[in-house]
Amino acid sequence: MITTLTFAPPCGPVRGWVDGEVVRATGIPYAVAGRFTAPTPTIDWSELFDATAPAPACPQVRSAFLEEIIGGAMDGLPRDEHCQRLSVTLPRDLADGEQLPVMVWIHGGSYTTGAGDAPIMDPMLLVAEQRVVVVSVTYRLGLFGYLGTGHHRPANLGLLDQLAALRWVQRNIAAFGGDRSNVTAFGQSAGADAVAHLMATPGAESLFRRAILQSPPLGISRGRARMNAAMAAAAEVVTAATPAEEVVALQAEVAAHAASFGLMGAMAFGTQYGHHPLPAEHKVEAAWDRVAPHIDVLIGHTTEEARLHVPAAVRLRRWVRLPLLGPLVRRAVVSHVTAAVYSRAIRRFAARHARAGGTAHRYVLSWAAPGNPYGAAHAIDLPLLFGQEHTWAHTGLVAGATWEEIEAHGRQVRRLWADFARGAPLDAKGRIPGALSYRRAQDLPWAAVSKRNGAAEHRGTAVPPPRGPVTAVSRSVPHRSELVPDPVGGTS
Repeated sequence: MITTLTFAPPCGPVRGWVDGEVVRATGIPYAVAGRFTAPTPTIDWSELFDATAPAPACPQVRSAFLEEIIGGAMDGLPRDEHCQRLSVTLPRDLADGEQLPVMVWIHGGSYTTGAGDAPIMDPMLLVAEQRVVVVSVTYRLGLFGYLGTGHHRPANLGLLDQLAALRWVQRNIAAFGGDRSNVTAFGQSAGADAVAHLMATPGAESLFRRAILQSPPLGISRGRARMNAAMAAAAEVVTAATPAEEVVALQAEVAAHAASFGLMGAMAFGTQYGHHPLPAEHKVEAAWDRVAPHIDVLIGHTTEEARLHVPAAVRLRRWVRLPLLGPLVRRAVVSHVTAAVYSRAIRRFAARHARAGGTAHRYVLSWAAPGNPYGAAHAIDLPLLFGQEHTWAHTGLVAGATWEEIEAHGRQVRRLWADFARGAPLDAKGRIPGALSYRRAQDLPWAAVSKRNGAAEHRGTAVPPPRGPVTAVSRSVPHRSELVPDPVGGTS
């Protein structure tokens, strides 16, 4: 028999349920919106809302490749383009009047896949172990949420959904034991990119105090205007009356217009500068500088981000299978794409944040399952943060590791994330042996940061291959934009 609990937030009464050591209230509507319209807050209700079903996922394409790596991430979730729902998970033993740190999760998926209530991102362990309240947000994706012209089809609708969810948290989370003055926004890959851009919106500091950015693909977030225009022109065939399943089918055709834009085209959909609520691209650094003293940042990446997709890169297979040369090619490609899409821009972001008067720590996650072909790849942080044996034990990403090993490292990662969310000061340097190291970002002069990262990285253009042996290898293999078809992939 399921034990239920009733909450009384300002939005209206909500019925959740007890699930082991946590209490859940799932699928709560935070906003409403029609096709291609901005969200508006849900009207308060007086009847008891039964928050016992998961939030529906935005309609999306199913990926056999991702299912092999991370399992059936979306199994059991309904689909609905009107997916502005969130779920709250809190400790079962919450005391009367207790207020806990709040962590608002923005899922990844290249802005085209994923959902807040995907089983592989279940925050149960994080909540039960670390006594925090986690809010998981589902938002519009792809053509539904991340491509607009600014006229009859607004841009950044998914980002506006996320802002509406954060405002819902500010108004209602106290009823679930959360401290509205101590909110951390955290996300992985496209979710981390979204958190970075939420920081650039007006009033961000009133919505969250801290931000954790896990593998944000900031190296391909700039200089996208021409690509967006080409895609928007192709998307004119999609109207408010087009059936949702047809919108999803047409999405691949629209994304194909991004293929000629190099690594940027690997994440065709995304935020658009100069469209509400984001500033013009040349003003985004100033927006981040303004908020830096008010939002602490923990940002980082894995050591081998791009290795997730190398095994599936058709144009690269014959090269990586070559004796002697094959491993060199793979390392060169992984190193180049990881730097161009993730690590260089992450260092730059952290250093700029510190220069602007903010506190930033940068981490590198190195854990990998022994003998696993994906190594310390993109998304390897997810099983450590949200790892439960029944959802992760048989996935390709962690094959070769015992569950005891995953749990041992995962518990320490969850503690670090929660300590940061609580506001506990992090040391100037620290590490989780065998898994992760971090250090406080230095307040480097802007010129030094720019010189270190290279001018070619500015505005998201692809960075030339490193000098030395990598250059010699890159002359023998296909063009770098063809090597890894989706470096941020379905888990970004």
